[in-house]
Amino acid sequence: MEPASFTFPSGDNTLIFVNKWTAVSEKPVGVVQIAHGMAEHSKRYGEFAKALTNEGYAVYANDHRGHGQTAGCKENLGFFADEDGWERVVDDMYRLTRIIKKEHPGLPVFLFGHSMGSFLSRRYIQKYGQELSGVILSGTGADQGILSSIGIGIVKLEMRIKGKKAPSRLLHFLSFGNFNKRFKPNRTPFDWLSRDEREVDKYIQDPYCGWLPTTGFFCDLLTGIKQLDHPEQISRVPKDLPIFLFSGDQDPVGLYTRGVLKTYRNLKKAGIRDISYKFYEEGRHEMLNEINRDEVYQDIINWLKARTPTSSS
Repeated sequence: MEPASFTFPSGDNTLIFVNKWTAVSEKPVGVVQIAHGMAEHSKRYGEFAKALTNEGYAVYANDHRGHGQTAGCKENLGFFADEDGWERVVDDMYRLTRIIKKEHPGLPVFLFGHSMGSFLSRRYIQKYGQELSGVILSGTGADQGILSSIGIGIVKLEMRIKGKKAPSRLLHFLSFGNFNKRFKPNRTPFDWLSRDEREVDKYIQDPYCGWLPTTGFFCDLLTGIKQLDHPEQISRVPKDLPIFLFSGDQDPVGLYTRGVLKTYRNLKKAGIRDISYKFYEEGRHEMLNEINRDEVYQDIINWLKARTPTSSS
């Protein structure tokens, strides 16, 4: 099922590209807004969107700045903005939510964030959580303390030497270079994404996936993640916002469940009342593209239905 597409202007007049999948039912029961991960794009979520539209949900997914069609061309991949890139991406997501609510007044809106998109979604709910009926965090993790602080120091030095738009091979190696070690012997550099070799190959063959991020991107990403775990920021998340976290138990981004559990405990401690998590045995980073994705889809749909007023659980 091919999505419809449109663009909207951001706060600084960057045109944000959006894919939109229409619910199969005449009257949608709700809307799922997707925030994709790093070095990928929204159209990769087509199969997931099809499963959701079959259950009556409309689906919207924008390409973040520096990604996919929002980047416009491969030369622009991997850079958010000259200033406040992280917050600008979160505010782009909020602008899309406002568009969704105009197109579907009265319907519940659920935010689904994967990987980098899960970190962006966690910042979103600190700023705009009252806009949502629930949030699903896929393949998330936690700030790594001194290691991330060292990374921020390195990337700031790189930015001064090379500029914000220079690719950062060093930071890419330090942050993602070790992810494949657990899955030796390696068939590809991206075995850590999924056990499904076809999905890994599709990722590798996609010209808008797997690119090398810039120094400016890494600075935005690392500093953005670091602020997420501050108690005063977590306390801004609405206490009645339903949250579901899921991950493969072999996902290196979530430190093999440890980072996901830290995030869960921090949110629980902050007083979030409806919060749960699930780990999938032997699953890697992209559970939506794993060999047991049908199980994952159904778990997500069941969670959504239980929190959608007009649907039966």
